[in-house]
Amino acid sequence: MADFTLYIGNKNYSSWSLRPWLALKHTGAAFDEVVIPLDEPTTKATILRHSPSGRVPALLHGELTVWDSLAICEYLAEIFPETKLWPEAKDARAVARAASSEMHSGFAALRGHLPMNVRSSFPNRGVNPEVQADINRITVLWRDCRKRFGAGGDFLFGAFSNADAMFAPVVTRFRTYKIELDEVAQAYADAVWALPAMQEWATAARNEPMIIESAEF
Repeated sequence: MADFTLYIGNKNYSSWSLRPWLALKHTGAAFDEVVIPLDEPTTKATILRHSPSGRVPALLHGELTVWDSLAICEYLAEIFPETKLWPEAKDARAVARAASSEMHSGFAALRGHLPMNVRSSFPNRGVNPEVQADINRITVLWRDCRKRFGAGGDFLFGAFSNADAMFAPVVTRFRTYKIELDEVAQAYADAVWALPAMQEWATAARNEPMIIESAEF
């Protein structure tokens, strides 16, 4: 049995679960994965057995439970400092945390109208002015991070970091809804999508039998 157990929702739909899953994959640590199907009569009760918030994801490490995507990513950065889940430079680290927090708390229109659905394709469906404003802000943020801090690699801060894990579900949304991106944003999205861990997640999402009708339009 691995030291870590990560409780997640359906891989096709659970954007919150994808984030710490990618971060944990990046550490190289072995972990057990438990998928709790969402939007079913027993979902809430099942999740509550593992997560005090009643939501996924939740990370079990020994006797410790850490819930919430960003909190799990922060915890992993602390216990695996050698993996550099936050940039080493103080200014880059501060901006990475700010960008991650903005993703964590913002972009309500994007979340509401463009739900994550890895295996489907809905070209431009749901893109109203509020959603477009969120898309514009995200791409501006991506371009700024790449310009200021991205010289060392293909990701927002050069090497892969928690910030990339936090924006990974947006990358899947932009693919699902066929959002047209500028050259810099598209190159970044392609780099995230090409990650072996991301491809592993996408393959599993495509093979899931569970369907949530509200996310299928």
